[in-house]
Amino acid sequence: MKTLLNLAISAAIATASITVAHATTLQDTVKSELRSDKNKARDEFRNPQQTLNFFGLSKDMNVVEIWPGGGWYTEIIAPMVAEKGKFVAAHFPSGTDIGYFNKHLPKYQAKIKNTPALSKTEITEFHPKFSPELAPAGSADMVLTFRNLHNFYMTSDEMMQSTLDAAFKALKPGGVLGVVDHKLPENLDTEAFRQSGYIKQSVVEAAAKKAGFKLVASSGVNANPLDQAQYEKGVWTLPPTLALGDKDKAKYLAIGESNRFTLKFVKPKL
Repeated sequence: MKTLLNLAISAAIATASITVAHATTLQDTVKSELRSDKNKARDEFRNPQQTLNFFGLSKDMNVVEIWPGGGWYTEIIAPMVAEKGKFVAAHFPSGTDIGYFNKHLPKYQAKIKNTPALSKTEITEFHPKFSPELAPAGSADMVLTFRNLHNFYMTSDEMMQSTLDAAFKALKPGGVLGVVDHKLPENLDTEAFRQSGYIKQSVVEAAAKKAGFKLVASSGVNANPLDQAQYEKGVWTLPPTLALGDKDKAKYLAIGESNRFTLKFVKPKL
């Protein structure tokens, strides 16, 4: 009887604890123990399962993520596509004098090296100026960029356009470009808020269209109507950064993370 009880307990534990090795569905990878409690806590605002379902992610895809940062989405996507697809992390370029790049690229590389479940991740370098090829032409089923286009846009319209052009070139005909970014209200002045971290949805749509993409759907899954996008330290005033420290901290925590647009573009088939 004791043996049967132990077996039942073991089976329950095995069922409740989803292992990365068997995380072949999006739901599995979102719930996987590979992800820290800290990362999972941000699901409330980043909505990874709903967002990736909206983009149409499947486990047989060749997926490229532009500037994956610390690997928040890598932990979800890479295990899912590891067996039947491919995950390419188009990360920061090496050998520059940009301190942020030099600090975070090695951290990401170490994370991949030291995490067996992520070992099939291919790390490449991307920057419109230093390393302008996102991936070999026509090789990707999906290109994703989460809260990144504003970084290129803050430098110049041309920098953002070059990034979208690179995504178009990397994708197969019929391939998907998924974009999530901090939404600047259309009634606010574009140039006055260029360095705020926010960007107008209309600006992104126009640049994507210029690159050759067709907008096929938009989603409010990452919307936050409490965010008014007008803060002393831009989007970084809000969590998780809280750039003002303890100043009005409770107020910004109550607002939560930024209001974001979520756009699905497609490279037209020939």
